[in-house]
Amino acid sequence: MTRAILLASTALLMAAPAAFAATGGPAGGQLALTRVLLSTGGVGYFEYEATVSGDADLSLEVRRDQVDDVLKSIVVYDDKGGVGTIALPGAEPLDTAFRELPFSADDLTSPAALLNAMRGAEVTTGGSRQLTGRLMSVTEETVRLPGNDGATTTRHRVTLMTGEGLRQLVLEEADALRFTDPAVQSQIDRALSAVAENARRERRRLTVHSRAPQGQEGGQAAGERRVRVGFVAEMPLWKATYRLSLGTGPGQDGQGQDGQGQNGQADKGNGSLQGWAVLENLSGEDWRGVDLTVVSGNPVTLRQALYTPYFVERPEVPVEVLGRVLPSADEGAVTLNDARPAMRSQSEASRAGAPPATAMAAPAPMPGAPAPAPMGEALAKVAPYGSAAGTPAMAAVRGAEAGAAEGVQVLFHYPQPVSVPNGGTLMMPIAASTLPVERVALYQPAADARHPLASLRLRNDGDTALPPGLLTFYDRGSANSAYVGDARMATLPAGESRLLSFAVDQSVTVDREEKPSRRLSRATIADGVLTLSVIDRQSTTYTVAGAPDADRDVVIEHPRRPGWDLAEPANGKPEATATAYRLPLAVPAGKTVTLTATLERPRQERIILTDLTADQIAARASAPELPAEVRQALTTLAGLRAAVAEKERRIAELERERTERIADQDRLRENLKALPAGSDLHKRTLAKMAEAENRLDALARDLGTARSEAEAARQTLRERVKAMAI
Repeated sequence: MTRAILLASTALLMAAPAAFAATGGPAGGQLALTRVLLSTGGVGYFEYEATVSGDADLSLEVRRDQVDDVLKSIVVYDDKGGVGTIALPGAEPLDTAFRELPFSADDLTSPAALLNAMRGAEVTTGGSRQLTGRLMSVTEETVRLPGNDGATTTRHRVTLMTGEGLRQLVLEEADALRFTDPAVQSQIDRALSAVAENARRERRRLTVHSRAPQGQEGGQAAGERRVRVGFVAEMPLWKATYRLSLGTGPGQDGQGQDGQGQNGQADKGNGSLQGWAVLENLSGEDWRGVDLTVVSGNPVTLRQALYTPYFVERPEVPVEVLGRVLPSADEGAVTLNDARPAMRSQSEASRAGAPPATAMAAPAPMPGAPAPAPMGEALAKVAPYGSAAGTPAMAAVRGAEAGAAEGVQVLFHYPQPVSVPNGGTLMMPIAASTLPVERVALYQPAADARHPLASLRLRNDGDTALPPGLLTFYDRGSANSAYVGDARMATLPAGESRLLSFAVDQSVTVDREEKPSRRLSRATIADGVLTLSVIDRQSTTYTVAGAPDADRDVVIEHPRRPGWDLAEPANGKPEATATAYRLPLAVPAGKTVTLTATLERPRQERIILTDLTADQIAARASAPELPAEVRQALTTLAGLRAAVAEKERRIAELERERTERIADQDRLRENLKALPAGSDLHKRTLAKMAEAENRLDALARDLGTARSEAEAARQTLRERVKAMAI
């Protein structure tokens, strides 16, 4: 069936109006389009060919908007002769045509603007009132029209200087007005011609000069030779589309639309794949019997405005005025012999090196050699399309070729000449094979949190990668083919597989439960630092309720996290994508199955023990997951840290009392100034001041002792912490 479909598609591809049928090879001396190569980079390569003898000038027309791309990429292959020059008319901006005229292009937008620009020129009016004079001004004025509606109009009053003095006329009322000087009238005619030419100048003609082989007398070659001219220009992207038919056929079990086999087991058969390239001819010319190739890849494609004249802005410097010069006295010279070799001119240095290569010396191809592929055949070995054994459907597209440019691009070449009118659309077959297919239920939480997606695992066991595109599924298990769904297929390299999802499987339900945890694997103390080796765990339990009437092969996509490793399930290495692990799970019909996926992340916590309080150390020591010796060491440190804290509290209390005594002594001193000397109150105040001074002396002694004891406690803590090594 696949063979019949592809044979019919080939006939459809070749069917074109008679006006676009191939007419054989290119006529002698004329370039004809013979090869088209379309790339997914948004460009196309167009190759023209001609048979010439002797020196030849070959013409090629391209659209104006293609000239920049042509200048960037044009290449000439002359299998025997030499490549000369390539010429084309200049861009000739419209401003160039007005550069030497007394008016600009904007002045041609209205008669009033032109007359104002030509002020001083002599004009002659026609009609009943004939005047001859030089233009002085054209003034716009607004006048009211007859009637009671208040309507107005705008007209222009022209002032002329005649032999009789100033005369005026209304431009809109004059029957005719012409410039008296024929040279001025010629300038206006040329300007209008330039505007018209610029408006219709949509194509450019390139002239390729091909030189005859050297050594021929009179510049004539003894025989004919082939010249090929190619360039790259912007083109619409070609798109790949696929059809995958499941059901009857070798290795298939006649499964129904629910995605399961009649025996209740998941299908692991084959599918018939058809691939098509959808492309448009928007090149500006008809393709008549061209050699057509499409390329899938991601090349770098650039544009540059090479056809637009660019002028460098130069700085303006003032005119130099020579002043009086007073030469200085000569003080002699120094001869630097060792510096002379380094002061050779650039021309001498270039002559001392290797001779430059001959410019534009492109190697001539071997006689009868096929045309090189400028978009990558030098990087790739192009293999025959469908050369893989055991693929009988490939014979339907006999002669088609495909090749892989070592991961750079894939080429699909149609074996027969193709004709497509300008603006037409074409579908070109690029694949026809039977590929292994496995039906699975793919659970992606981001797509649907409750149900998996009905999917197919398609494996490319051929020799050629398949470009990305949309894929339409058909199920042929019943008498009539049934549409199942669509899927997006990324690039499928040879030997790899893709999961293609086309519907939501409502018969299967998935629940998730997440449980974070933390486990201590090791604890050490060294140099006063407690190092804890911790393993963070994130466990997710998937509970899958199977379909009531059929088994399911479920694939659960469990998200990957940077820095985390999959610990469970531990049997084997699961398939993984850039963002998820793919965990397989067999779910029997009507059963509920669970799967636990656990991610682990090892990390270390470093705790400086001397920075902790006694309560913080005691809290750490109470952790049951710590080893006994570590907990005992932390308990001892907590006691030492508490002793230090007690000494520090004693120091704080003494300093607080000392501060209060000093403040009270200052108060007594101020009161003493106001009391009469020798009075009882004066004597009692002096006694209190003496008592306060004695207490301050005692506090100073106690503070010294407390500080010494605190420092000793700290030293004991530091030594004990430093000595710990567990």
